[in-house]
Amino acid sequence: MKKYKLTKETKTIGNRTLYRIKALRDFGDIKSGNLGGFVESENNLSHEGNCWVYGCAKVYGLAKVYQDAKLYDWAKVYDKAEVYGRAKVYGWARVCDKTYIYDKAKVYGCAEVYGEAEICGWAKVYGKAKIYGQAKIFGEARIHKKARVYGGAKVCGGAEVSGRARVYGDAIIYGYVNISCNATIIDGNVC
Repeated sequence: MKKYKLTKETKTIGNRTLYRIKALRDFGDIKSGNLGGFVESENNLSHEGNCWVYGCAKVYGLAKVYQDAKLYDWAKVYDKAEVYGRAKVYGWARVCDKTYIYDKAKVYGCAEVYGEAEICGWAKVYGKAKIYGQAKIFGEARIHKKARVYGGAKVCGGAEVSGRARVYGDAIIYGYVNISCNATIIDGNVC
């Protein structure tokens, strides 16, 4: 049974038309008749689970939001990105290309995740942080402020990367380490 329909209210992004969604039944914290955010088609938001797009959030292209994932505020998920599990994307965050945001991960603020990056576990990416390439952020890792993690870098455990720090190449940051200020980690392990 469908849980939402596309309304006649639209937004245009480039040559794409997005439609505001309206709930057809109660589920999770959504009541029948509640308006949601915008999707390009029903392929963008699953009719199963408690996933939802709230407010002015947008999902388009071949992007998918499913299971119990939520998008809020002005967040955008597009291209072939997938947000699932109990992941949340909100604020002005942008998730695109072939990225995966899942488990209980959160991407928010003005953060950007693109390329083929993965954010999972209880990881948080926020502020003006950028994650791209084939970077993977997992565990309870936090990436924030203007930090960048890219290439094949991995940040996990309780690690924190902040400030204007850069982690890239084949670097692996794990444990309860804090990389901040203008630090640059290119290869090797830091724990």
